[in-house]
Amino acid sequence: MSVEGGAQGASPRAPRPGIQKSSGTVTKKGDRAAKEKPPIVLLPVGEEEPKNPEEYQCTGSLETDFAELCTRLGYSDFPKVVTRPRPHPAFLPSSSVSEKPIIDDQRLSGSCSLNSVESKYVFFRPTIQVELEPEDKTVKEIYIRGWKVEERILGIFAKCLPPLSQLQAINFWKVGLTDKTLATFIALLPLCSSTLRKVSLEGNPLPEQSYHKLMGLDSTIMHLSLRNNNIDDYGAQLLGQALSTLHTCNRTLVSLNLGFNHIGDEGAGYIADGLRLNRSLLWLSLAHNRIQDKGALKLAEVLQPFELTHTEVVERRRLLLGKGTQEHLRSPSSSRHGESKAERERNLLVGVSSVALIDKADKTQTAKTLKGLVKKKEKAGEVVKKEEKSGSGQSPIQGNLKKEDAAKTSKGKVTIPEQKPSRGKGQKTGSKEKRSILLESEQLIVEATEMVNPLLEPVEHRDGKVFLLGNKVLLHLNLLRNQITEVGLEGFLNVVRYQAQFSKSSKSAAKGPVGLLWLSLAKNNFSPQSPMYIMMQELMLPRDPISKAKHREEEAMASAT
Repeated sequence: MSVEGGAQGASPRAPRPGIQKSSGTVTKKGDRAAKEKPPIVLLPVGEEEPKNPEEYQCTGSLETDFAELCTRLGYSDFPKVVTRPRPHPAFLPSSSVSEKPIIDDQRLSGSCSLNSVESKYVFFRPTIQVELEPEDKTVKEIYIRGWKVEERILGIFAKCLPPLSQLQAINFWKVGLTDKTLATFIALLPLCSSTLRKVSLEGNPLPEQSYHKLMGLDSTIMHLSLRNNNIDDYGAQLLGQALSTLHTCNRTLVSLNLGFNHIGDEGAGYIADGLRLNRSLLWLSLAHNRIQDKGALKLAEVLQPFELTHTEVVERRRLLLGKGTQEHLRSPSSSRHGESKAERERNLLVGVSSVALIDKADKTQTAKTLKGLVKKKEKAGEVVKKEEKSGSGQSPIQGNLKKEDAAKTSKGKVTIPEQKPSRGKGQKTGSKEKRSILLESEQLIVEATEMVNPLLEPVEHRDGKVFLLGNKVLLHLNLLRNQITEVGLEGFLNVVRYQAQFSKSSKSAAKGPVGLLWLSLAKNNFSPQSPMYIMMQELMLPRDPISKAKHREEEAMASAT
């Protein structure tokens, strides 16, 4: 009994260090491990990383797709997709906390201190904030702030952003971009919906300052913000060349924000050079930079008649020659296929002689050509209607087909921002909405001028020199808080005087205002009581659409009472 009892007593103790039951427990743990193996296997993702994301088909829900793709790539902790908080979280901290984290925090602990700490700092956790369309709740804008966006995250975006059919804007603020990740970001932009028109990369200084790659000839970006990126004169040179050179020109960018950078006189000169032959940019901000009088005068120079360089004159003559021969070959009296070799040679000589006459008798044939261009501008609306009815593509104004071609190509055309608020008078719309109304009213002028090479615009001849009449497409220029004195101020006063006089005498004034409608030179190195500054403001006041709208509202209220 005692032996048996001892044996029986010993047997329960045996399994602890023993083999049989321990092996049994090992097999059970092995079974659990086998069941839990798929999520744990994500640690060595080297082999399966390229395959798993490819297998997943995105649904068009950014929250679901981003979470799934991050999980498949082995991310255990990744940013959540949340609706952008409004009003600002500084006033309502709870508004930045989504419903799910609050529930999770309540489940974590009953401690008030833990909940308060979690809710207090949840705003600073990395998130992907989105703004939704009010009707169908589709993603309209994406905001990423204050966390590093790596190459793998951009690879995930390349898969989950294209299905977002209503995406209009991407905003990156201090996300640690590099020149390499910027190139990856630029490569994914063409994959996105054709509705994507706005890109904001602020607080992302790059060593090579390769921001100009966002403004390539095939770029569809219309609104670009590059504030606070430490862009200096070298970066401004690259951006100016992206705006336009003698043979290339960006035709899609409508607004460019270069505020809060390190651009000086030399950089301002490069931007001015880009504005010489660019006829698509309507809005430019160079606020909070280091521009002095030299740079200010360079900017002012291109907004009024400026002298063409020798290379620009040569290019202009080449364009006139090509235009003369093309017009002659298109004439119905001659057949390109039926005419003899002698006739073709004679026709070419006629074309050359006609161009020579243009250059010698500058104000005869050139004036006729330019009158034709003005008529094209005035009849742009009629051409659009005719093309919509007939569907023929024979009109010389090719840009009028952009409504049909935008979904296919979206290249090489100047378009006005998509939002089209109502034009009702007396509505108290915000400044952005009023500005969009303004841009809408300028659509025909911009389209007509864009279809013609700026070197073929009207010119003046003074002492054997050729002067272009200046860039009158730029509507908004912000030079707030630079280092401009009254010397630069006088240059802009001359610009405002010239453009005001030109808009009164020009026939195209009936179609809408021409030249600057808004100019800011406040907080520079001259007194706000300067007579020149006061005079400039008085000249700009009747041109400013915001002041016009306020005046109309006051008149409407006065008449109602």
